[in-house]
Amino acid sequence: MGIVSGLLLLPLAPVRGTAWIADHLLREARRQAHDPRAVQARLAALNRALDEGSIDEAAFEREEERLLGLLERPARPSGRTTTTHRAQGRHG
Repeated sequence: MGIVSGLLLLPLAPVRGTAWIADHLLREARRQAHDPRAVQARLAALNRALDEGSIDEAAFEREEERLLGLLERPARPSGRTTTTHRAQGRHG
């Protein structure tokens, strides 16, 4: 980055910094949400809730399916992969 472009982009530094932090927070949240130990703990809590009658069978099955899906597929490393990028790869 040249000195002129650096000076011109300087007012955007707070925005770029905020975007960088948001991206890292999103990655960490996804990593934690897909951590097998955390998902297994949520499955155990879900089973307890069903046993205690806190949730009904339909709610249990929906949440169990969602949690098992998290265990089956790995988390995407970044929020930057979108369906648009995937679609462009297939068509062009």
